[in-house]
Amino acid sequence: MTKSFASAADNMQQTPQLVELASGVYGFISDFDPNCGFVVGPDYVVAIDTRATPALAREMLAAIRTVTDKPVRYVFLSHYHAVRVMGASAFGGAALIASQATLDLVSERGPDDFESEVRRFPRLFRGVEEIPGLTWPDLVFDQGLTLRLGDRDLHFRHLGRGHTAGDSICWIPDCGVLFSGDLVENRCGVYAGDGYVADWIDTLARLRDLPATTMVPGRGAALRSRSAVEDAIAATQGFLTILRDVVANAHARGADLKACFQSAEKVMTPLYGDWPVFAHVLPFDVARMLEQLQGGEHPTPWTAERDQALWALLRG
Repeated sequence: MTKSFASAADNMQQTPQLVELASGVYGFISDFDPNCGFVVGPDYVVAIDTRATPALAREMLAAIRTVTDKPVRYVFLSHYHAVRVMGASAFGGAALIASQATLDLVSERGPDDFESEVRRFPRLFRGVEEIPGLTWPDLVFDQGLTLRLGDRDLHFRHLGRGHTAGDSICWIPDCGVLFSGDLVENRCGVYAGDGYVADWIDTLARLRDLPATTMVPGRGAALRSRSAVEDAIAATQGFLTILRDVVANAHARGADLKACFQSAEKVMTPLYGDWPVFAHVLPFDVARMLEQLQGGEHPTPWTAERDQALWALLRG
């Protein structure tokens, strides 16, 4: 049976909830849409990711205004995917902080990624016509940058390639809060279509070394204990490990892309089929994993046309 393309049939509206994680630290948490957050300092606010459009970003700004009237001076972008960064213009003159690799991705595939994601997630791009153009970081770092916010340090760190080449986290050691971006998901499908799967598994091991007791994952509920944080990291690693092993085994037997996908679907659906967006991500995950096994170090950019061709082959 043909499945509707990606998340195009998803019209379930989600209302993000403002969750206080520590004094002055907040998550803007959806059921399984991309999560965001912000940190309130003595003089200004630092936002973490922006949502997909200015209209949706204004909802986040309205939530910030229920807590403080201080200006948003900086916005940290955990990585480059349109669904996380295209709302940035709603934050006015705020400076955008990201890794150098994230800036490189905007330069290399910004327009393709934007068109692709709008077609995959139409519900998440409400007000798309208002987006003024690509989102370009103002301040970039290679491995890390620390922002002093009153008596608190925000550590922006690129721990290695993972969900994309440029994923970075926001670590707040005084309160043990970690914003992982899409390096970690909480019982939601893990998207590896632009990923580096083996690197990602190793990057998650480094992420585990941070003694976080609270974490905002890319999708899913906030984790509120050390054990919950470790479990979410382990579950994301487990998803990636099974994806890698199943596709590698099929590839070694001479399977083509469709047969590799069928093998992965058979093994992974009983384990992850009830995770939101699993059915959406799996075709892209398998295609990227096979590309890596065939020697493609860097992901081939996803275009709207390539998306549709893959879907027709694997889900048609």
